[in-house]
Amino acid sequence: MSQTAQTNQRVALYVRVSTTRQAEGELSIPDQINQGQAYCTAHGLRLVETFVKAGASATDDRRPEFLRMIDAATSPAHPFDLVLVHSMSRFFRELLSSEWYIYRLRKAGVAVVSITQDFKDDTTGNLIRQILGSYDEYQSRENGKHTLRAMRENARQGFWNGSRPPFGYRAAEAERRGHKVKKVLVIDELEAAVVRQIFDRALGRSAMPLGRRSSIA
Repeated sequence: MSQTAQTNQRVALYVRVSTTRQAEGELSIPDQINQGQAYCTAHGLRLVETFVKAGASATDDRRPEFLRMIDAATSPAHPFDLVLVHSMSRFFRELLSSEWYIYRLRKAGVAVVSITQDFKDDTTGNLIRQILGSYDEYQSRENGKHTLRAMRENARQGFWNGSRPPFGYRAAEAERRGHKVKKVLVIDELEAAVVRQIFDRALGRSAMPLGRRSSIA
């Protein structure tokens, strides 16, 4: 059994994927939940709560569900004894922050357990976890660098990189490259009419300007 998990301990399961696109198009979250439930059943643990965060980077702590879990775990109520993750990269991919949150949880009597990585709760196990954490951080930063480079090239070629289009536009398919759909922004005439009306009124093209405070002589 990984780390310090013992029979009948209370468990908080934390699952995460990196991007909104992954959350919408992949089965990673259901798979992580199923594996977490199976792990608890196999080791006689009680799953108390599942915290799900879709589409969030693991290199920063701007993750409401993650922080809610940490706050609950370190509160006087002490609702669970373990935080269970599929792998430590799901918990955090920035070594310093990861170690800080693990330290906070340990001070509150809560262990962090990985389903797929068996770290012993001793100096050697801690060292191995930190080495792997350092590699996770390196890999995350390298992936981010290559992703940014690809997005810049995609934009240079005139294609839309995704996310919600600005008001007045919509994303439309421009071409296909294998299974990859390349999109561009085109004007959405219904929304564009609203945008034009806003500017016309602000500039006073048809009547007194609206939407701004006029100076009084």
